[in-house]
Amino acid sequence: MFVKRKFGAGQLTRLSENIAGSLSYQVVFTVDLLRVGSTSLETEIEKEMAAYTPDPELSKILTKLWEMDDNKCYPGEDYDIELQGFVKSTRDVSRDFAREHLIQDLDEDKIFGRKTYGAFRKLLDNYEMECNEQENITWEEKQENYEFLDAIMETDVMKEAHQYLVSEGKASSDEYDFKRQLHDIWFRMYRRKGCRGNDSSSFEHVFVGEGRGDDMIGLHNWLQFYLQEKAGYINYNGYFRRETVKNDEYPRLIALQFTWRGEKAKPMCSCFLGTSPEFEIAAYTVALLMGYDGTTDCQIGEYETEVTVHSFGGYHKKLSTAYITAARMF
Repeated sequence: MFVKRKFGAGQLTRLSENIAGSLSYQVVFTVDLLRVGSTSLETEIEKEMAAYTPDPELSKILTKLWEMDDNKCYPGEDYDIELQGFVKSTRDVSRDFAREHLIQDLDEDKIFGRKTYGAFRKLLDNYEMECNEQENITWEEKQENYEFLDAIMETDVMKEAHQYLVSEGKASSDEYDFKRQLHDIWFRMYRRKGCRGNDSSSFEHVFVGEGRGDDMIGLHNWLQFYLQEKAGYINYNGYFRRETVKNDEYPRLIALQFTWRGEKAKPMCSCFLGTSPEFEIAAYTVALLMGYDGTTDCQIGEYETEVTVHSFGGYHKKLSTAYITAARMF
């Protein structure tokens, strides 16, 4: 939850490290720390914390989708979480603060036995992990894409998202046309900047993840993280204290660090734990088509979050990334 705390001057170094979401932000904030005294620092921090202003329209529709989703999973019931040690810096990916897996005791028969989860899982091995590798989509893989869309469109969550977008003039009322729109957004391949050929898609980046040089990009889905960790490809280094909410009844918002096959690193990755595939598709589709771009404060039920969507294209918009994180915490 959103908590206010007081800080003394002796905590400036640690605070300047933790508050940074990006290098440019860290530089600006550190300069401010050198300029102000401890009293002014407390005022500046409170101003930053008070700046959390949820977008009412996005908050309303995403909360409605969240609350009507009876297909989400629950920690302690469907899976367990072992946070273990916390990561201290996004600049150092060499240190491992977690000996065990993050996601444990996931009931695969129960979870992947659900129609949308099972259809979702089939999609995760349809992509080349490395950018710059041309994707060759087979007929079978195309069928799996449409089977997934058919499955999620049977859910109340996606029906509500469709109805909402129709009311806002952002989608056709015809379900077949809407499925084609979803397919264009999520599965049509595009060329990622700096790469050759059509080597990426919205779905691949957000849910599967991609390798680019020494880095992993994308991969914001908890189920893919679990499967990659189980296969021995992902090594979980630990979580970030500031961006991980631990005192909710059901811990869901986590920021973590991992390496993939010992070759590529993800300095910080955000996941919304326990979400159903249809909720994430619905949430990001609504945000995209409603014109949100960048990071937007959003209240999703009891969770104070930031929804980040970066898109490109005109009429046929695509997602370069999309994820949900905990709101600014100290």
